[in-house]
Amino acid sequence: MKQTLKILAVGDVVGRPGRQVLKDKLQGIVDTHRIDFIIVNGENSAGGKSITPDIAKEFLSLGVDAITTGNHVWDNSEVLKILDVEKALIRPANYPPGVKGHGYYLADRKGISICVMNLQGRLFMEPIDCPFQKFDALYAEVKDRADIIIVDLHAEATSEKQAFGWYVDGRASAVFGTHTHVMTADERVLPNGTGYITDIGMTGSFDSVIGVNKENSVKRFLTFTRVKFEVADGNCRVNAAVFEISKEGKTESVVRIMT
Repeated sequence: MKQTLKILAVGDVVGRPGRQVLKDKLQGIVDTHRIDFIIVNGENSAGGKSITPDIAKEFLSLGVDAITTGNHVWDNSEVLKILDVEKALIRPANYPPGVKGHGYYLADRKGISICVMNLQGRLFMEPIDCPFQKFDALYAEVKDRADIIIVDLHAEATSEKQAFGWYVDGRASAVFGTHTHVMTADERVLPNGTGYITDIGMTGSFDSVIGVNKENSVKRFLTFTRVKFEVADGNCRVNAAVFEISKEGKTESVVRIMT
């Protein structure tokens, strides 16, 4: 029988409401789907922007195996204290050399080696190094050490994410997008075995505009003036995807979760 792992990728956790609903529902998801490994995007988990050492510790205490981030990871200086030392907390690898932290994490589960990579897109975002070329460099570095390679591509443009999925098909075991906070319905397995979904959504309040107080957000679009940023509460859900991946690094199935 082919040996596989079920890997859960949880969409951007937004503020305290997102952390609470994750705490409430994670174990049920793990039990229902028989999850072997958990990845959580935590870049919005501290008041909607960045992550703190205490929140990282909180996620790990829930059984989270790897924490990915994105462009907002730099918005709270507290995280700089642990980016170099907490190996399970990673930031996009394609920031320029010399930036704190690291862009991938190696782990082992049931004798299968797993590499979780974090990359960031460039369309409509900061003009940092190329995520495609950075993947090439990281792949050359880890391909002989990892049976399974998973990429969180934190990016705005759906076209950039889809192009990246095709670019790494057969090399990455799975690619999931984060950042937009809106789950897409295009989960699939690409021809060479890479599991793919453009965005896995968010974990937090759905009585909101992508996790933000909806009244303030509407006012911002009506007036284009400065409006206070506030994390919303109410109707909280977990958005995630489950990738079943063989020891040979090929995805067997992708399942979306909204609960």
